[in-house]
Amino acid sequence: MKVKVISRSVDEFTRERSQDLQRVFRNYDPSLRPQEKAVEYVRALNAVKLDKIFARPFIGALDGHIDAISCMTKNPSQLKGLFSGSMDGDIRLWDLASRQTVCQFPGHQGAVRGLTSSTDGRVLVSCGTDASIRLWNVPITSLMESDDSTKSTVEPASVYVGKNAFWGVDHQWDGEHFATVGAQVDIWNHNRSQPINSFEWGTDTVISVRFNPGEPNLLATSASDRSIILYDLRMASPVRKMIMMTKTNSICWNPMEPINFTAANEDGNCYSYDARKLNEAKCVHKDHVSAVMDIDYSPTGREFVTGSYDRTVRLFQYNGGHSKEIYHTKRMQRVFCVKFSGDGSYVISGSDDTNLRIWKAKASEQLGVILPRERKKHDYHEAVKKRYKHLSDVNRIARHRHLPRPIFKASALMRVMADAKKRKEDKRKAHSAPGSITTQPLRRRRIIKEVE
Repeated sequence: MKVKVISRSVDEFTRERSQDLQRVFRNYDPSLRPQEKAVEYVRALNAVKLDKIFARPFIGALDGHIDAISCMTKNPSQLKGLFSGSMDGDIRLWDLASRQTVCQFPGHQGAVRGLTSSTDGRVLVSCGTDASIRLWNVPITSLMESDDSTKSTVEPASVYVGKNAFWGVDHQWDGEHFATVGAQVDIWNHNRSQPINSFEWGTDTVISVRFNPGEPNLLATSASDRSIILYDLRMASPVRKMIMMTKTNSICWNPMEPINFTAANEDGNCYSYDARKLNEAKCVHKDHVSAVMDIDYSPTGREFVTGSYDRTVRLFQYNGGHSKEIYHTKRMQRVFCVKFSGDGSYVISGSDDTNLRIWKAKASEQLGVILPRERKKHDYHEAVKKRYKHLSDVNRIARHRHLPRPIFKASALMRVMADAKKRKEDKRKAHSAPGSITTQPLRRRRIIKEVE
């Protein structure tokens, strides 16, 4: 007679201390667990439902401005430092951790239209409709002493006066130059009171400018004549120009793929382009029902945030056609500027109701210290959601978002209009000579022409 004996070493399954976790031995042979997929499917359903239950993206509001917030910029040397400018000329440095104003920068006589900071975070550049550019020395120790209730006031280190109002400014990622836009594109140096170079292509107002994070001498601008223009500081003239059907309000480069940029357009869509091939968009990001006013990429380059005139903030994947999150409150008005935090964990929005609002970049993320076992559980939930995301129930729960009533009605109306337009095009093509009418894809439809 044969006798099978299971022998185990005492050291393998005996706890060294009473506080240690009990070791569990599992056999992962699939033949022993025929219901594995059914069990994981239920866990995936529960995981997406828990995400809905714990989705509390709004963290808090920063109150202090007395007029609409028109622009924001991050402090590259401080995770919790944020500059904001308003329509009444007030500029503030905020401590996001304590949600308090650290110091103020008074001096502008009109709306502040552009803010940017040098790479080391020591110099703040501001410009506005009063046709002046002001350079400020940022007090480095102010964020360390932000617990004090008193707010410091900073005087401008330099003031440069131009001929026309300025609509935007951006600083080189690695250098001493910064660019301002208005009637033309001007390139400035910190130590020069006059622009060292000027570019002009057309006569309309230039409204936004962004330097390329990978190539310091390359910058992109958008103008009110519906054009997007690329400039190279090493050349005497602009490089390329593209004209769209509607105006582009803001531009942002992808920090991880610096050859690609995304444009926030007046028609409610965002368009991602390859700078080497401007005759076709790489991706069209739809969902807003009104003009997109500002856009900003996360430090990872995998997602970006947009703020719109329809009073909502949306988060998109860099290659996703529709938004994955929508943030809104009852009091929030038209959103003029949005930014990702330096670590990509939070989103800050500035709106017409004078408030800055802080949101979580992931709506259901747990704040505070997460224990190792909690982290493992979160990772497992993410894995099962990713594995079963193609199934109808999991996908439906994950995509569902509660919308404000005006947004819901406007989006339904836009769908009706789009369907009617498509039916009209199909009938026109069906009753025309073969080949006389061609339908362009959406990625090319909004582009009028490209000029080199």
